[in-house]
Amino acid sequence: MNAAEFIEPFARLMDEVMTPAAVRAAERGGDISSLWQMVQESGYLDALVSEEAGGAGLDLGVVHGLWQILGRRAVPLPIGETMLARALLSMAGQDAPDGPIVLAVMTGNAPVIVPLGQIAQHVLVENAAGLTLYSAASGAPQGTGIYGDLSARFQWDAVSGNSFAKPEAGLRAYAALLRAAMIAGAADELVQRTADYAAQRVQFGKPIGRQQALQQNLAVMAEHAVAARLASQLGCAGGLPISPAAAATAKSVASHAAALVANTAHAVHGAIGISEEYDLQLLTRRLHEWRLADGSENYWNRILGAQRLASAAASVDFVRSALPCAAR
Repeated sequence: MNAAEFIEPFARLMDEVMTPAAVRAAERGGDISSLWQMVQESGYLDALVSEEAGGAGLDLGVVHGLWQILGRRAVPLPIGETMLARALLSMAGQDAPDGPIVLAVMTGNAPVIVPLGQIAQHVLVENAAGLTLYSAASGAPQGTGIYGDLSARFQWDAVSGNSFAKPEAGLRAYAALLRAAMIAGAADELVQRTADYAAQRVQFGKPIGRQQALQQNLAVMAEHAVAARLASQLGCAGGLPISPAAAATAKSVASHAAALVANTAHAVHGAIGISEEYDLQLLTRRLHEWRLADGSENYWNRILGAQRLASAAASVDFVRSALPCAAR
């Protein structure tokens, strides 16, 4: 399978529909129905659905490239979430509805904040019964009040509807791996944009990118972006079902990188980077949002630490068993 055959057309589609102006319009509550229709007609929402079930049957490693593009474009639509939800529904023999689907994990009846929940039509929820598909309206969604944030707070007082078994790793691990891939894409884009800006911005007669201290910061920024990309690729390399340790590793590394990459980008750009009309903040705000969504690095570090302490194997053997794709 040639991954470029799927990734390049998807990149062109995102360039067409997800311009910075379209991103800003969606953040302001604009109508996304026409944008969503174009994405749905492309067939990419069924990328992870098997060919026998009418999907593309793509490997998760290929889909990782699609998710990175979502990060690079700061896409404010739950495209990756819907890919995962439709795949899980298909594997359970359930029909997937039209429209955007987001992913949520409930603990008891406590409210849960779900990224992009304000524009979702359905929510695939992990609860005590397993996985249940709800209409978004049934959870009484409320916005967070944060500028440009399309997350929503949902609450269901009781489990209802038809439920099916959740994946072994849990729905949070699936969502976390998606966030890690999108963080990696946004981080790569920020490294490129920041390096270009440093090469063009002139102070005291020469580009600021020639300053040794700034070059050092750019190099460290690039290291973190590469680490996020490699960790998220590793998480996807094992395919479906997702390895819990691989997802934890991917999200831990990517979340740790997110704030560092965003901070360096703003440090180099200065005041212009936080201005509304400048596109940099579209990406850095996403990095901070995705860093916390579905567990920060601290959350996943605790998960990994507990797994390591529970294992009697040496550390190298633990890594080989928990991350089988790392041993190849």
